[in-house]
Amino acid sequence: MKLRKAGIATVSVLALALTATACGDGGKKDKGGSGSDGGGNKSIKIGIKYDQPGIGQKAPDGSFAGFDVDVATFVAKELGYSEDQIEFVETPSADRETALKRGDVEFIAASYSINDERDKLVDFAGPYLLAHQDLLVASDSDIKEGTDLNGKKLCSVSGSTSAQNVKKEIAPKAQLKELSTYSECLEGLAGGSIDALTTDDSILAGYASQEQYKGKFKLAGLKLSNENYGIGVKDGNTALKDKINKALEKMVADGAWQKAVDDNFGPAGYKNEPAPKIGNIVK
Repeated sequence: MKLRKAGIATVSVLALALTATACGDGGKKDKGGSGSDGGGNKSIKIGIKYDQPGIGQKAPDGSFAGFDVDVATFVAKELGYSEDQIEFVETPSADRETALKRGDVEFIAASYSINDERDKLVDFAGPYLLAHQDLLVASDSDIKEGTDLNGKKLCSVSGSTSAQNVKKEIAPKAQLKELSTYSECLEGLAGGSIDALTTDDSILAGYASQEQYKGKFKLAGLKLSNENYGIGVKDGNTALKDKINKALEKMVADGAWQKAVDDNFGPAGYKNEPAPKIGNIVK
């Protein structure tokens, strides 16, 4: 019986020690780690695009660049994370809502346009950029209006609603060509087999700003739609959304937002809209 009592006492002491240790760890996790909103010695996972030059792109050396990357990095720093604590996760358009719901990433900055359907599934901070559907054409092109596309070869990626909208509503006689990637459209545009490429102006500017294409293309400057880019967070995470909104406001106020726009889109002559006000969705 004495041995049994001693054993129970020992177990009790160990249990108390483990409880105290667990409480201490819990405090650290509240400060940082994926699934929180502070730095500490943990990391944060952020969803971005890997294949959109000027927006979000992974280089062969493993580094990342683009407007969304700059925005995400600034926000993460305001949340308490240094650059080496950021883990960028590739988040294709079709997987964004699922990635947030599963908790694969803390937030997503990936040319994520806010719309009513998506807003039912996730919460959005921002918007942090107002983009528009536009046309990218050769620098010496005479295409100035959407109607100028009648009889011309218009390119976009397969399944794109952008190109379909142009053909149905603006230039019904445009010759629509759908390819697998925007890069293929750009090659066609550079070679003269394509007359125009359409999607969001920010995406077009990013592609056109690539070193091999500098000076070859220009944006038509048409505003065929309004695309409000927001930062997606898990549905119901109001606290994180509010903190991200404050970080975005600071980024605009101290000039870092405009610098990111100029650095990533400037070479294509991108005429950006002023930074949108938080919560102001332009229809």
